[in-house]
Amino acid sequence: MENEEKKLDEEVKKEQNNTVEENTNTTDNNSFKNLYDELKIENDDLNDRYKRILAEFENYKKRSQKEKDGIYGMITGDVVATMLPIMDNLQKASEAKTEDTGYQDGVKLVARQFQEALKSLGLEEIETVGQRFNPEFHEAVSHVEDETKGEQEIVEEYRKGYKIGNKVVRHSMVIVAN
Repeated sequence: MENEEKKLDEEVKKEQNNTVEENTNTTDNNSFKNLYDELKIENDDLNDRYKRILAEFENYKKRSQKEKDGIYGMITGDVVATMLPIMDNLQKASEAKTEDTGYQDGVKLVARQFQEALKSLGLEEIETVGQRFNPEFHEAVSHVEDETKGEQEIVEEYRKGYKIGNKVVRHSMVIVAN
């Protein structure tokens, strides 16, 4: 009997050890699962924050580039606007009558070079004569009645107008019919 009791005691101890191990494993599994869940939530949160910051940075880059382009266009327009009277005077000087053809040819050459330099900055002439009056591009200085012309048609240009892209640098001064 003593052997049987010993065997029984050993079996009870084994069962108790197994139960303790199972409880320990279950506790360990639960704590690992909890830790995993916490880390997953933290990872998801950090991933979301990363994506938001990346999107904000991309928007910042686009906004900065747009502002840079706008400032460049504005400065270019201002510089060109200050040079337009010089171009006007060079064109008038090239059209002036003189007996010295070499001098006149030199003035024409300088006027053409100046005009090409401004065109390289994006300067374009605004079309006027024969076009419909548009207050965004034209400044009406006079009005005439002419039955042969259409309504709001430009019949004469006093001063040339210019634009860079869609930005008007100087409005055209025009006479409008009807």
